[in-house]
Amino acid sequence: MSATAPVRPVLPPDIRARKGGVPLVVLTAYSTPVARLVDAHCDVVLVGDSVGMVIHGLPSTLGVTMEMMILHGRAVVRGAAKAMPVIDMPFGSYEESPAQAFRNASRLMAETGAPSVKLEGGVHMAETIAFLTARGVPVMAHVGLTPQSVNTLGGYKVVGRAEEADKVMADAKAVEAAGAFSVVLEKVPEGLAGRITAALTIPTIGIGAGAACDGQVLVVDDMLGLFTDFRPKFVKRYAELGKAADEAIAAYAAEVRSGAFPASEHSFPDVVAVKK
Repeated sequence: MSATAPVRPVLPPDIRARKGGVPLVVLTAYSTPVARLVDAHCDVVLVGDSVGMVIHGLPSTLGVTMEMMILHGRAVVRGAAKAMPVIDMPFGSYEESPAQAFRNASRLMAETGAPSVKLEGGVHMAETIAFLTARGVPVMAHVGLTPQSVNTLGGYKVVGRAEEADKVMADAKAVEAAGAFSVVLEKVPEGLAGRITAALTIPTIGIGAGAACDGQVLVVDDMLGLFTDFRPKFVKRYAELGKAADEAIAAYAAEVRSGAFPASEHSFPDVVAVKK
């Protein structure tokens, strides 16, 4: 029996090979329709644990569960024909031990069909990343501001200024040495992000880390203007769909209350005319 099976058009080695080339384009998605939109234009579609805040109304990413990531991961994989899906490992699913991380990472991949996972942490997570990659789990790393550590960090602040710069550089080098195929740099000063990008042989993907990175990622609801609870400095709004949606819903409500909707063209007659 043949052991061959269809593989995704883009896989982790392809992303790694993009180091220093045309910048990688990455957006989040949490549903099949949005994944299809992202797939048409991006290299990677990230099923971020930001889903907890953007879709589920949680105050942070800490309440996100494996079940949530699997549910949204399946939906995104269905909609991503070209872009490579990456699924965030939620808080508490990998920090305990490399063995725990492998159990949950392999579950995410098996139950969603995604070819890779992302986890937060630098030097202290290098052993776990090495354990995963040695066992067939491609890992996108994440250093700098790590939102799952927001309570320890004391907020969503810039990480890597002054004496912190050496630590962030060490974190980035550690995840590369451990086998990560790329690394997200979040809220890292622009100059430091440039030095890290120059020092690594794997692509850096910036979010609030300046233009020197090998690629960029944003939360899709932020850049489309759908999530409006707050707006990080690093977000550029490419549309104001939240405002447009509000206006459309208001118009619908007004027409229903006035009786203007539904009109005759939106209704069905009692008798269908027979064509002669």
